[in-house]
Amino acid sequence: MDEVTLQFYRGNAEAYAKRTFTSRQARLMAFLARLPPGASILELGCGAGGDTAEMLARRFDVRATDGSPEMADVASKHLGRTVETLLFHELDEVEAYDAVWANACLLHVPRPELADVLARIRRALKPSGYFFASYKEGNDDGRDTLDRYYNYPSQDWLRATYAVAGRWDSLSIETGEVIGFDDKMASMLFAVARKGG
Repeated sequence: MDEVTLQFYRGNAEAYAKRTFTSRQARLMAFLARLPPGASILELGCGAGGDTAEMLARRFDVRATDGSPEMADVASKHLGRTVETLLFHELDEVEAYDAVWANACLLHVPRPELADVLARIRRALKPSGYFFASYKEGNDDGRDTLDRYYNYPSQDWLRATYAVAGRWDSLSIETGEVIGFDDKMASMLFAVARKGG
Protein backbone atom coordinates (compact mmCIF):
# COMPACT_ATOMS: atom_id res chain seq x y z
CA MET A 1 0.00 0.00 0.00
CA ASP A 2 1.11 3.55 -0.64
CA GLU A 3 2.97 4.79 2.45
CA VAL A 4 1.53 8.34 2.41
CA THR A 5 -2.00 6.90 2.24
CA LEU A 6 -1.32 4.46 5.06
CA GLN A 7 0.04 7.29 7.22
CA PHE A 8 -3.15 9.27 6.53
CA TYR A 9 -5.27 6.49 8.03
CA ARG A 10 -2.85 5.97 10.90
CA GLY A 11 -3.08 9.67 11.77
CA ASN A 12 -6.84 10.02 11.26
CA ALA A 13 -8.14 6.74 12.71
CA GLU A 14 -10.33 8.33 15.38
CA ALA A 15 -11.84 10.93 13.03
CA TYR A 16 -12.44 8.32 10.34
CA ALA A 17 -14.12 6.03 12.86
CA LYS A 18 -16.69 8.70 13.74
CA ARG A 19 -18.13 8.73 10.23
CA THR A 20 -21.41 6.94 9.65
CA PHE A 21 -22.13 4.92 6.54
CA THR A 22 -25.54 3.95 5.28
CA SER A 23 -25.19 3.55 1.51
CA ARG A 24 -23.15 0.36 1.72
CA GLN A 25 -25.65 -1.45 3.96
CA ALA A 26 -27.69 -2.81 1.04
CA ARG A 27 -24.56 -4.06 -0.74
CA LEU A 28 -23.34 -5.82 2.38
CA MET A 29 -26.70 -7.49 2.94
CA ALA A 30 -26.90 -8.62 -0.69
CA PHE A 31 -23.38 -10.05 -0.44
CA LEU A 32 -24.09 -11.91 2.81
CA ALA A 33 -27.27 -13.36 1.27
CA ARG A 34 -25.04 -15.30 -1.16
CA LEU A 35 -23.26 -17.10 1.69
CA PRO A 36 -24.21 -20.15 3.74
CA PRO A 37 -25.08 -19.61 7.43
CA GLY A 38 -21.98 -19.22 9.58
CA ALA A 39 -19.69 -18.78 6.57
CA SER A 40 -16.07 -17.80 7.24
CA ILE A 41 -15.34 -14.26 6.03
CA LEU A 42 -12.02 -12.45 5.78
CA GLU A 43 -12.55 -8.70 6.01
CA LEU A 44 -9.79 -6.51 4.62
CA GLY A 45 -9.60 -2.83 5.54
CA CYS A 46 -12.30 -3.06 8.19
CA GLY A 47 -11.84 0.55 9.33
CA ALA A 48 -13.78 1.18 12.54
CA GLY A 49 -15.52 -2.20 12.27
CA GLY A 50 -19.01 -1.13 11.19
CA ASP A 51 -19.36 -3.86 8.58
CA THR A 52 -17.72 -6.35 10.94
CA ALA A 53 -20.40 -5.69 13.54
CA GLU A 54 -23.14 -6.31 10.97
CA MET A 55 -21.58 -9.61 9.92
CA LEU A 56 -21.02 -10.77 13.50
CA ALA A 57 -24.63 -9.88 14.38
CA ARG A 58 -25.69 -12.28 11.63
CA ARG A 59 -23.47 -15.01 13.12
CA PHE A 60 -20.85 -15.16 10.42
CA ASP A 61 -17.32 -16.25 11.36
CA VAL A 62 -15.40 -13.04 10.66
CA ARG A 63 -11.66 -12.38 10.69
CA ALA A 64 -11.48 -8.59 10.68
CA THR A 65 -8.21 -6.92 9.62
CA ASP A 66 -6.92 -3.46 8.75
CA GLY A 67 -3.60 -2.20 7.42
CA SER A 68 -3.36 0.55 10.05
CA PRO A 69 -2.53 -0.54 13.63
CA GLU A 70 -4.32 2.56 14.92
CA MET A 71 -7.47 1.76 12.95
CA ALA A 72 -7.31 -1.89 14.07
CA ASP A 73 -7.12 -0.64 17.68
CA VAL A 74 -10.17 1.61 17.20
CA ALA A 75 -12.10 -1.30 15.67
CA SER A 76 -11.01 -3.66 18.46
CA LYS A 77 -12.43 -1.28 21.07
CA HIS A 78 -15.63 -0.79 19.09
CA LEU A 79 -16.19 -4.53 18.59
CA GLY A 80 -14.88 -5.80 21.93
CA ARG A 81 -12.64 -8.28 20.14
CA THR A 82 -9.19 -8.28 18.57
CA VAL A 83 -8.81 -6.88 15.08
CA GLU A 84 -5.53 -7.80 13.43
CA THR A 85 -3.17 -5.55 11.51
CA LEU A 86 -2.69 -7.09 8.06
CA LEU A 87 -1.23 -5.57 4.91
CA PHE A 88 -2.55 -6.99 1.64
CA HIS A 89 0.78 -8.44 0.53
CA GLU A 90 0.99 -10.39 3.81
CA LEU A 91 -2.06 -12.50 2.96
CA ASP A 92 -0.75 -16.01 2.32
CA GLU A 93 -3.54 -18.41 3.26
CA VAL A 94 -4.86 -21.08 0.88
CA GLU A 95 -8.56 -21.95 0.53
CA ALA A 96 -9.34 -20.70 4.04
CA TYR A 97 -12.45 -18.54 3.58
CA ASP A 98 -15.94 -18.77 2.11
CA ALA A 99 -15.81 -15.06 1.33
CA VAL A 100 -13.63 -11.96 1.35
CA TRP A 101 -15.13 -8.51 2.01
CA ALA A 102 -12.86 -5.61 0.98
CA ASN A 103 -14.93 -2.43 1.06
CA ALA A 104 -13.15 0.79 0.04
CA CYS A 105 -9.62 -0.46 0.68
CA LEU A 106 -8.20 -2.12 -2.45
CA LEU A 107 -8.75 1.19 -4.23
CA HIS A 108 -5.51 2.31 -2.55
CA VAL A 109 -3.37 -0.54 -3.95
CA PRO A 110 -0.85 0.77 -6.53
CA ARG A 111 -1.90 -0.31 -10.02
CA PRO A 112 1.17 -2.51 -10.68
CA GLU A 113 0.48 -4.44 -7.44
CA LEU A 114 -3.28 -4.97 -7.71
CA ALA A 115 -3.18 -8.18 -9.78
CA ASP A 116 -0.89 -9.80 -7.18
CA VAL A 117 -3.17 -8.73 -4.31
CA LEU A 118 -6.21 -10.08 -6.17
CA ALA A 119 -4.38 -13.36 -6.78
CA ARG A 120 -3.63 -13.63 -3.05
CA ILE A 121 -7.29 -13.03 -2.25
CA ARG A 122 -8.36 -15.61 -4.83
CA ARG A 123 -5.95 -18.15 -3.36
CA ALA A 124 -7.32 -17.52 0.15
CA LEU A 125 -10.87 -18.26 -1.02
CA LYS A 126 -12.34 -21.73 -0.93
CA PRO A 127 -13.63 -23.07 -4.26
CA SER A 128 -16.81 -21.19 -5.24
CA GLY A 129 -16.03 -18.50 -2.64
CA TYR A 130 -17.24 -14.93 -3.10
CA PHE A 131 -15.22 -11.71 -3.06
CA PHE A 132 -16.49 -8.11 -2.83
CA ALA A 133 -14.38 -5.01 -3.42
CA SER A 134 -15.12 -1.39 -4.28
CA TYR A 135 -13.06 1.12 -6.24
CA LYS A 136 -13.26 4.78 -7.24
CA GLU A 137 -13.79 4.84 -11.00
CA GLY A 138 -11.38 6.62 -13.33
CA ASN A 139 -8.87 6.18 -16.11
CA ASP A 140 -5.52 6.64 -14.40
CA ASP A 141 -4.12 6.55 -10.88
CA GLY A 142 -3.60 9.68 -8.81
CA ARG A 143 -4.16 11.38 -5.47
CA ASP A 144 -7.17 13.09 -3.95
CA THR A 145 -7.24 16.44 -2.14
CA LEU A 146 -6.10 14.68 1.06
CA ASP A 147 -3.05 13.25 -0.78
CA ARG A 148 -4.37 9.69 -0.61
CA TYR A 149 -3.37 7.45 -3.52
CA TYR A 150 -6.12 5.82 -5.63
CA ASN A 151 -5.78 3.38 -8.52
CA TYR A 152 -8.92 4.86 -10.20
CA PRO A 153 -9.69 1.94 -12.56
CA SER A 154 -12.04 1.86 -15.51
CA GLN A 155 -14.35 -1.14 -15.76
CA ASP A 156 -12.31 -2.57 -18.64
CA TRP A 157 -9.00 -2.17 -16.82
CA LEU A 158 -10.46 -3.72 -13.66
CA ARG A 159 -11.85 -6.75 -15.54
CA ALA A 160 -8.49 -7.28 -17.23
CA THR A 161 -6.66 -7.08 -13.89
CA TYR A 162 -9.01 -9.59 -12.27
CA ALA A 163 -8.36 -11.91 -15.24
CA VAL A 164 -4.61 -11.68 -14.68
CA ALA A 165 -5.13 -12.69 -11.04
CA GLY A 166 -6.73 -16.03 -11.98
CA ARG A 167 -9.90 -17.70 -13.18
CA TRP A 168 -13.21 -16.51 -11.77
CA ASP A 169 -16.54 -18.23 -12.44
CA SER A 170 -18.17 -14.81 -12.53
CA LEU A 171 -17.38 -11.14 -12.11
CA SER A 172 -20.11 -8.51 -11.92
CA ILE A 173 -19.38 -4.79 -11.64
CA GLU A 174 -22.05 -2.26 -10.67
CA THR A 175 -21.70 1.50 -10.52
CA GLY A 176 -22.82 4.01 -7.94
CA GLU A 177 -21.81 7.18 -6.12
CA VAL A 178 -20.64 7.84 -2.58
CA ILE A 179 -19.45 10.86 -0.61
CA GLY A 180 -15.89 10.30 0.59
CA PHE A 181 -13.98 11.40 3.69
CA ASP A 182 -12.98 14.46 1.65
CA ASP A 183 -16.71 15.34 1.34
CA LYS A 184 -16.57 14.95 -2.45
CA MET A 185 -18.91 12.79 -4.51
CA ALA A 186 -17.12 9.90 -6.17
CA SER A 187 -18.19 7.48 -8.91
CA MET A 188 -17.67 3.95 -7.65
CA LEU A 189 -17.27 0.46 -9.07
CA PHE A 190 -18.62 -2.37 -6.91
CA ALA A 191 -17.16 -5.72 -7.94
CA VAL A 192 -18.41 -9.14 -6.89
CA ALA A 193 -16.37 -12.11 -8.07
CA ARG A 194 -16.84 -15.84 -7.54
CA LYS A 195 -13.86 -18.15 -7.56
CA GLY A 196 -13.98 -21.17 -9.81
CA GLY A 197 -15.10 -24.39 -8.15
